[in-house]
This record gives sequence, structure tokens and C-alpha cells, in this order.
Amino acid sequence: MDEQPPLGRATPPLRSASAVLARLTARLTARHRHAFSQATVAQYVNECATLLADRARAVQHLPVLVERFADERLRGLARAQGLSGESPPAVLFVCTENAGRSQLAGALLRRRALGAVMVMTAGSGPAADISPVVVRLLTEQGLDTGEDFPKPLTTEVVDSADLVITLGCADACPVRPGRRYLNWDLPDLSGLDIESARAVRDSLHMRIDRLLAELTESSPSSA
Repeated sequence: MDEQPPLGRATPPLRSASAVLARLTARLTARHRHAFSQATVAQYVNECATLLADRARAVQHLPVLVERFADERLRGLARAQGLSGESPPAVLFVCTENAGRSQLAGALLRRRALGAVMVMTAGSGPAADISPVVVRLLTEQGLDTGEDFPKPLTTEVVDSADLVITLGCADACPVRPGRRYLNWDLPDLSGLDIESARAVRDSLHMRIDRLLAELTESSPSSA
């Protein structure tokens, strides 16, 4: 068997890289200083590192993903506790892997809403990467998933959402009082031919147009 060339110095596991986590904690503490203490931020940073480290393929990108994940959870916690002031309606899309339908729906709503809606996505059993078919479907529309990536469903994100839309994982999503739930019964994108996948995207377009009209009409800021 031919010996494989060395790939360079291995990146240490993030959970042991205390200096990296300390820098992330310092940045997020400054960002959320009006709502949370450094101890609370550090707790979330370390938990997010643990949740993502076991499933991430690109270890060198973990610090960026941990910071984004912890930031979203802290923003969700602040919103749920009434510490973030007035904010637009929040919609959470949930599917099993957070790699297909929820990512597609999230990107389409972000483009339509233009900041008038807070859009979040999560998965009950998140994958390592966004599905290539989602990337293709969005590219055809001149879109991408932005900074989003597959991540686990957490209590803070559910509690911060005004509307939770499930796409194939209704039983796995925790039900919280005061939240509105919808289930959009659309086929899983995996295994579909491209024309069928485009039909799912077109159906999401129509549903999101109706949803956005409803949300903006009922939002206090629009009144």
C-alpha cells in the first residue's frame, strides 16, 4: 500500500482549545453585555462547542460555527426573556437534518422578508453539511444559505419563536406554550430528481409568500 503524504499539523479538538473558547466568550460577552454575564456566555460557548464538535467535518471551521451557534442561542434566550427590546416576528423552520427543507425555506423567507422577519432553522438530528440539492436549488434563484448551517434544535430557539414550522419532524419538536405551530407536509428532498425538487421549492415559495403577508399584516411595527 502506498504511503499517503502528510496533511500537515492536525487541528486540535475545539473542546480542548481553551484559548479559542476564551476569545469567543470575550467577543460574545461584549455583544450581549446588556443581557448576560460572562459566566452565562461561557456556559453557552462551551456547550455549543461540545454539540458541534462531534458532527463537524471541517474542524478548522469549528470556531466560526460555535460563535454563530452560541450567538443565535443567546439572542433567542434574550428574546424569550424579554431582554432584547422590540423585535420583528420570529419564525423557526425545523426538519430532521436541518440540511434540506428547513434550510431551503429559511433562505427563501430571508430573501422575501428583507429583515422584516427573524428567520431561524434547526434540526432534530442535524447533518454535517447542507444538502447539495439545496445549494443547487438556491443557486438557480441567485441565493445561498448565507451563514446558516445544520445545527441542533435547542430550547432557547424554540422559546424565542413566534411561529414554529415543522417539515417532517413534528413529533421531535418540543411544544412550548404561547408558540404557534404549523406542519408543512412536503417531500424530503433526498432521493428526488431535480424537477421534483424544484416543485418542492416552488411550493415553499407560495407558502412563504402567504406566510409573509400574514406576518407583516399582524406585526405591530407594520401597524
